[in-house]
Amino acid sequence: MSLVVTDTLEDERVEFTADGDVTLYVCGLTVSDDPHLGHARLWFHADVLHRWLEHVGYDVRHVENVTDVNEKITARVGERDDWAAERDVAETFTASVFDAMRGLNLKRAEVYPRVTEHVPEILDLVETLIERGYAYESNGSVYFDVTSFDGYGKLSNQEVDALEAQGEPDERSEKRNPADFALWKADGVSETAAREHAKHDHGAETPDGETWDSPWGEGRPGWHVECSAMSTTHLGDTLDVHMGGRDLVFPHHENEIAQSEAATGEAFARHWLHVGLLEMDGEKMSSSIGNFWTVPDALEELGVNVVRTFYAGAAYRSEQALTEETITEAEERWERLSRTYDRAVGALDSTESRTKAADADLREAADAARGDFAAAMNDDLNLREATAALLDLTDAVNRHVDAVDEAGDGDANSESAYDYRGLREAVEAFEELGGDVLGLQFESTSDGDVDLAGELVELVLDVREAEREAGNYERADELRDALQEVGVEIEDGPDGATYRFE
Repeated sequence: MSLVVTDTLEDERVEFTADGDVTLYVCGLTVSDDPHLGHARLWFHADVLHRWLEHVGYDVRHVENVTDVNEKITARVGERDDWAAERDVAETFTASVFDAMRGLNLKRAEVYPRVTEHVPEILDLVETLIERGYAYESNGSVYFDVTSFDGYGKLSNQEVDALEAQGEPDERSEKRNPADFALWKADGVSETAAREHAKHDHGAETPDGETWDSPWGEGRPGWHVECSAMSTTHLGDTLDVHMGGRDLVFPHHENEIAQSEAATGEAFARHWLHVGLLEMDGEKMSSSIGNFWTVPDALEELGVNVVRTFYAGAAYRSEQALTEETITEAEERWERLSRTYDRAVGALDSTESRTKAADADLREAADAARGDFAAAMNDDLNLREATAALLDLTDAVNRHVDAVDEAGDGDANSESAYDYRGLREAVEAFEELGGDVLGLQFESTSDGDVDLAGELVELVLDVREAEREAGNYERADELRDALQEVGVEIEDGPDGATYRFE
């Protein structure tokens, strides 16, 4: 089955196509604050797409930009003593972004181009658009004429005549059409924009940001043109995949298409994939609103595996809610996967794992998990179903290990021996599909002797029984609850307590 994705431009599910290497461009962050889980949702889904494409045999050239020129960055100049200029603020939060990416176990992009490194390419693109009649200079600024590009509005399904004005109010007198957008802005950041985004009192002196020389005078690049210049510089005129948040469809990505295709005469991207927003307290997670959870804080509290399992709980194209319930579900799913992986590794590496022991159900479950996982991934990256395929495999592994543990010692061909081949196939499925594709980090705590865990449980049960005999029932209940929290199910009977690993 071929990979099918939901393409925003086509407004339907389409078969994924690429010639040779896959070129993947991801709209990166404006580095004006620490990244939060809303930003990281796009990172995660781009990362899983990257991983899946590599898993099925593609070489992936992944580029993700860093927007280090923006009025939101300039607005924070002076907020700290070491933030004397726009670049100082940008460097601080660029480092924060990279730290968060590494903490989330993301595959590295081929390059992370920055706007400040690509001003010459931006100027070349703007000059090309003027020469071809798609852009015009006005009072030292340059604007793209949306009426000059026949396909304008095709990504967002809008008509040019129905579009509202783009850009800041002070631009409107300079533009031919209200919907035209800036490719180059004369001078620096306006005082109004700097104060609007400020998180502190600038006092009498408002920072105006960095500027560069251009054929039209001193100024700064427009937001939209930056991505077109950086993506085409590193990946060529036509991208295989362009990914970004759903909130960027208009105007950002619509404008990218217009200026890129007007400049090159080629289709800008074969596939447009947009990731739905992360919601918290019923609203889009946003630094400006204040309803956000930073990536470092979330990783510290939940760990990378729970965060990634949470993201895998919803389709990339839909919105996702961050609630106590969705986090609890992610914790439970990861705990089930991790605990079962650990049991499987322990049984596989134990002396009771035998070459001739065979559990047909376990082997069939490992094969089924691979097939179901692939079918789910090819079905528009259905990560919830892909995770469910691995969870189904945990059931088969636990049934097998439980059956052998309950049977006790026996010869190599009896049901009391672990199926080495079946367990190896299960462990490899967890590592390849859950690890390599979903980016989960499986780390076995087993030393190869699964009997050790049982011995420790029995020791705790002996202590519990002693507490009960002494009348310390509250303490005995605490020991039972502690065992259940780590996945040991206790059942009291007339002959004493028995247990099983969940």
